[in-house]
Amino acid sequence: MQSWWFLRRYPVIPIFILILLLIAAAIGPYVTPYERDIGNIADRHLEPFTTSEHSVSGKGWITNSDGTMSPTQIVNGYHVLGTDHVGRDIFTRLLHGSRISLMVVAISISTGMAFGLAFAMISGYYGGLVDEVLMRIVDIWNALPFLMVALILTLIFGRGLEIMVVVLFLVAWVNFVRIIRAQILVLKEMDYIASARICGASDFRIITKHLFPGILNSAIVIATLNTSGLILAESTLSFVGAGIQPPTPAWGVMVNEGRDYLSTAWWQSMVPSAAIFLVVISLNFLGDWLRDRLDPRLRQVD
Repeated sequence: MQSWWFLRRYPVIPIFILILLLIAAAIGPYVTPYERDIGNIADRHLEPFTTSEHSVSGKGWITNSDGTMSPTQIVNGYHVLGTDHVGRDIFTRLLHGSRISLMVVAISISTGMAFGLAFAMISGYYGGLVDEVLMRIVDIWNALPFLMVALILTLIFGRGLEIMVVVLFLVAWVNFVRIIRAQILVLKEMDYIASARICGASDFRIITKHLFPGILNSAIVIATLNTSGLILAESTLSFVGAGIQPPTPAWGVMVNEGRDYLSTAWWQSMVPSAAIFLVVISLNFLGDWLRDRLDPRLRQVD
């Protein structure tokens, strides 16, 4: 009974999954014996928990910058999650993909959070015409279809990690604006803000020293919930070919590469799909828990 109460009160399982993700992104690529982009075609579509039946070392193929293929020596052995359609170890690519997805999402959410909070606090604090103009910009941006914007940007600037970060930033910042602006509208009418104005505090000091701490808890919760959405967005764009490009092992790329082999090698798509599912649902549970713990009106006391 005590353990059940502990599991209900604290997000133990989601935090455990996210810690595994961080560990995999930090040290995983250094401990795996396989190359992420090199595979032995003779070992294609090996099932999970199987060992290569071929020689200890064999000839694999790697894609050059000009699109040609070159032979290279590779290592065969035990494949805990099987291999893909060109004989690459899926577990190795999953570890590398966790680092790429985490890097892209971390940069996007941090920059989007900074810009979105600044946008919302300026809009809510000054009000009037400034608020009207800024909120109409948000309305227009929300009306634009995300996938179309991403496809246009990739068509103009090309595809790659840098473009993916920019696209996800454009998605992330707007999710902070309305909630934070609503809180600023309430906080700026408080007595301590009026006292700061009487004492001669500048607008910049009031916003940064008095209003920002009041909305920080909500910003953290929004960022946590928004991160799961960005992981799904990155996976979706990579899946449709508008994001990170093969042979870079992003999770969405791995799902896309395995969709033609679902009937014969289901693990090629299902393994990265399961990783995306676990990370997204863990972030959602963690965000719900943070919302309950940081907001006194929603805090659960059992």
